[in-house]
Amino acid sequence: MYAFIKGKIVEAGIDSLILENNGIGYIINVPSGMTQRDVQVGDEVKIYTHYSVREDGVALYGFLSRDDLEIFKMLITVSGIGPKGALGILSGLTADELRFAIMADDAKTISKAPGIGAKTARKIILELKDKLDLAEVLEGGREIEHGAAPADESPQSEAVQALVALGVSSTEALKAVRKAVETAGTGDVEAIIKEAFRILY
Repeated sequence: MYAFIKGKIVEAGIDSLILENNGIGYIINVPSGMTQRDVQVGDEVKIYTHYSVREDGVALYGFLSRDDLEIFKMLITVSGIGPKGALGILSGLTADELRFAIMADDAKTISKAPGIGAKTARKIILELKDKLDLAEVLEGGREIEHGAAPADESPQSEAVQALVALGVSSTEALKAVRKAVETAGTGDVEAIIKEAFRILY
């Protein structure tokens, strides 16, 4: 119903804000801490929104980036995860951190989010892992060029596997390779691994 709303923040709480647009104040639920860390009263902002209709009422959920909104929409497709639960997860983890944890089967990191136990974290991994693409995760969600190698055959994937074989945790290997790709490029596995080691150590 609403793709985004642009306006001025007139009130801000810990996990919600009121955004004024053309004389209308929209109450928007946001990740906890966003109003203390990223925005403040008086700021002119563009909030990407999800309009939720449930038996217990309607609500708007909002994010500063389209990427965060897309991850939120993925989370609410997981059985047992509602909008409030998804918002709680994105209050404890960034979209990138969540992607890395899912791709690395890192239930421990996901379970650190408020209200998320180990069982739910494993369910999130199980239901969302196939919806994520390793190459996109490594490149920060950017579209992959047509004709690029499949994720499991890419130099980035090979570099991640090599680092894990050398004892680096899956999550740290993914993060290091992503940073290495930004500086070393995507073509040479050895160059990516060397740069990833420099970043790690």
